[in-house]
Amino acid sequence: MPIRLRTRAVAKAALAVAVWLAMTVGCASLIFTHSSREVVLASHDAVVRPTYEPWIEVRTGPILPNLRAESQAPIGAQIQLGKTDAGSIDELMQRYAVIGAHPQAQIEKVRGALSQMAVSAVLRGGVVAGLPLLVWVLVGRTRRRDLVGRLRSPAVTAGTLAVVAVAVVLIEPWDVTDPTSESERRWVSLEEFAGVEVALPGDLPPVQISGDITTRQTRRLIQSALDTYDRSKHFYAEVVARVGEIEVRVPEPGDTVVALVSDRHDNVGMDPVARAIADRGGASAVFNAGDDTSSGKSWEAFSLDSVTEEFEDFDRWAVTGNHDNGDFVGPYLLDLGWTRLSGEVVDGPGGTTLLGVDDPRRSGLGNWRDEGPRTFTEIGRELADTACAADERVTTLLVHDTNLGREALRRGCVDLVVGGHLHVRTGPDATVGVNGETGYTYINGTTGGAAYTIAVGSKPRRMAEVSLITYRDGRPLGVQAVVIQTNGRVSVTDFVPMGAP
Repeated sequence: MPIRLRTRAVAKAALAVAVWLAMTVGCASLIFTHSSREVVLASHDAVVRPTYEPWIEVRTGPILPNLRAESQAPIGAQIQLGKTDAGSIDELMQRYAVIGAHPQAQIEKVRGALSQMAVSAVLRGGVVAGLPLLVWVLVGRTRRRDLVGRLRSPAVTAGTLAVVAVAVVLIEPWDVTDPTSESERRWVSLEEFAGVEVALPGDLPPVQISGDITTRQTRRLIQSALDTYDRSKHFYAEVVARVGEIEVRVPEPGDTVVALVSDRHDNVGMDPVARAIADRGGASAVFNAGDDTSSGKSWEAFSLDSVTEEFEDFDRWAVTGNHDNGDFVGPYLLDLGWTRLSGEVVDGPGGTTLLGVDDPRRSGLGNWRDEGPRTFTEIGRELADTACAADERVTTLLVHDTNLGREALRRGCVDLVVGGHLHVRTGPDATVGVNGETGYTYINGTTGGAAYTIAVGSKPRRMAEVSLITYRDGRPLGVQAVVIQTNGRVSVTDFVPMGAP
């Protein structure tokens, strides 16, 4: 008899678990398809919603046609693009082209959003599915029989009919609305939409486009964007191949090499090039000296996503530049896993010590700069005070504008000050401090090849650079720069020593 009771209990428990799992799947599926995530995608505020159709559909708004491509998975996504600060449709299309040529970071962002929604849906579905079972157990067999008996009474029946009537009135199933333009949308291949006069890149993934906008102007915009896509993808792919052939200094045992990037100004095309240079030089860490963006706005998250994706497996330290100023770039880099320097001495690569701080000034797309509550000079003195008071000598001071390190160098409290800002490579220049110690200043050119604040395009607008800094025994040993010309040529400067033994 006890065995039968145990068997019956196990069977009931198994049935309850099976019911719970089935209800969890149903609830999770419903919750998942009604979920959404707000992200910054392709220079837009965007909303991502999962679907059970094998398409990734991008809804661009009332002006441009919508796009979709196969998701290569059982589920897909609908991406509704929102506001952006692009000054014109043509500028927006050029952004799309450059991002589309180097899309991995944006793909990972959508994949991450879908994964988060899936996990959340399963957890919430499990909780919702468990509630009826919990109520069933708590009510008990006797009370359940009593409730079933009461449900058969005339009063309960009348109440149920009243609720159904109210629901029908609210839903209005007899109301027939006019079909929307979305329901009449026709999807065609990009080749069919663009027409024979538009040449498509040979390596362009299969893309479908909504066929309800066929103006000549739209075709011209698409032609321009496809041309930028094609030239950008091939230009930077060829540069990466050339980097694989350059001769750079080979690290010796005990050396630590750090790639220095600065002033990318949204040029995501240079990110795989920067990574290729870092790999070629044997780097294991990266310093980011700021101005990853042009205006520090959230629509520029694609730039930060891209550089993070390329250097995801590196040790990473960063400061923000005057064009990154605001509440977005610094916290976003921190969320992406960068060590954001904030005026305190921290452990650096290769047994070094590292100090840095964000640029206190604020700039936009013009040539103006505003200072914050603390002036540039005041922050430079604070850095010097911190460096000189440190328990160990500061190996590297990472800033956007190396002028922030002049006072620390004058006092002789730091080995090396590195930054960017000028878009022109300078140094390394030696400074003998008042205490007799020698420190160096090195300025990296613009990694994005930015002529001023804008670097988005099919190729760099001026020479682009990535520097390789070598450390040995916790001190800077020397630096070497790799230069990308606007025609795609790659050159390497001589390795310049900086006095380490």
